[in-house]
Amino acid sequence: MRKLLKEYRTVSEVAGPLMVVEQVEGVKYGELVEIEVSKDEIRRGRVLEADGSRALVQLFEGSAGLNLSAAKVRFLGRGIELGVSMDMLGRVFDGFGRPRDGGPEIIPEKKVDINGSPINPYARDYPSEFIQTGISAIDGLNTLVRGQKLPIFSGSGLPHAALAAQIARQARVLGTDEKFSVVFGAMGITFEEADYFISDFKRTGAIERAVLFMNLADDPAIERISTPKMALTAAEYLAFEKDMHVLVILTDITNYAEALREISAARMEVPGRRGYPGYMYTDLATMYERAGRIKGRKGSITQIPILTMPEDDKTHPIVDLTGYITEGQILLARELHRKGIYPPIDVLPSLSRLKDKGIGHGKTREDHADTMNQLYAAYARGKDAKELAAILGEAALSEDDRKFSKFADEFEKRYVNQGPEENRTIEQTLDLGWELLTLLPVRELKRIREEYIEKYLPKARPA
Repeated sequence: MRKLLKEYRTVSEVAGPLMVVEQVEGVKYGELVEIEVSKDEIRRGRVLEADGSRALVQLFEGSAGLNLSAAKVRFLGRGIELGVSMDMLGRVFDGFGRPRDGGPEIIPEKKVDINGSPINPYARDYPSEFIQTGISAIDGLNTLVRGQKLPIFSGSGLPHAALAAQIARQARVLGTDEKFSVVFGAMGITFEEADYFISDFKRTGAIERAVLFMNLADDPAIERISTPKMALTAAEYLAFEKDMHVLVILTDITNYAEALREISAARMEVPGRRGYPGYMYTDLATMYERAGRIKGRKGSITQIPILTMPEDDKTHPIVDLTGYITEGQILLARELHRKGIYPPIDVLPSLSRLKDKGIGHGKTREDHADTMNQLYAAYARGKDAKELAAILGEAALSEDDRKFSKFADEFEKRYVNQGPEENRTIEQTLDLGWELLTLLPVRELKRIREEYIEKYLPKARPA
């Protein structure tokens, strides 16, 4: 208790959002700090570095108007915490867990350190249950499984915000009546984007089962770094203490990494690739690996991080490192967006590494795996045929190649393309796949078992 009450008037230097405090004792990295600027004003910060009797403090509200000789600094002996309660559902908070919707403060059941603790690998349960998002390009070809982490790689100007909102309101676990909730963490977004997300959640009623954490572009960088950790702490409480299936959507991880780089530069750390700190892989991993299922627990955390690729560069460090840590990716294509296709999901480079674990008899439908493989192969051949036609002319194509070329066009228009309010069941998605396969000769359906062709193809053919 004595350490909490001890005040230091030994601020020696202030540079931007950073402050150096001398002659400190027992200060730890990540510890919360209170700075009494005047009798009426208290600012907060966090210890970025503790070196003997010196502490480097990151100020949350900035250093404008700070009087070095008059400032009183108190180290609180704890990290940033979130007060958790079931009353969080239906509420909007800022990146520090403070109400942003004008509602009252949450009366917490308890307070939890937002850094969490890693899940013991031995205690992890393997993801195996299908989550229906209502979006055919995901459900049919790049299936999301409960407990998985599946990022969306987008580009500036592509409709990832609309896609995130659609997944948030439509996602559900099939075949169970267990509680499902969404935790939405937005980092560095504009006021218009925040208003869009909040309005969409309220309009569709999804807000009732959701917790929203909003960090705007003009909020401090340190708040941007705490936002996803706040969201994941809320998700861990709902999943592992209240037995809920929780879908965590984090947008935009690129803004998070930029804030990480900004703070790293302020600390004068040796930069890594493109100026990002060398520990960015570790930092992202500690965030992504908080998703999963635990043996003996009913709840789970499924994570969809969204990244905007700078200059549409798939080799950018943020995208590259995320791909190493997560279990696949959903890639949005600018070419499809220009064609007016929504969602512009490019299914060929997209991948869900756990899709085979969440589909098939008793989970989706027995023909799911075969039709998925056939649709993927047929679309790839159709794209090749279209490229060949662009070089040699359509007359150079064989009859089969022309059919595959037509299939590729219809696949994009009817299967990938769907309305932002359209919520397709997995049965509708699979039936649509069979309809499209009727455009091809039966002899070309080499990836589907004969009994499935006999059972499902006649129903798909027009009368």
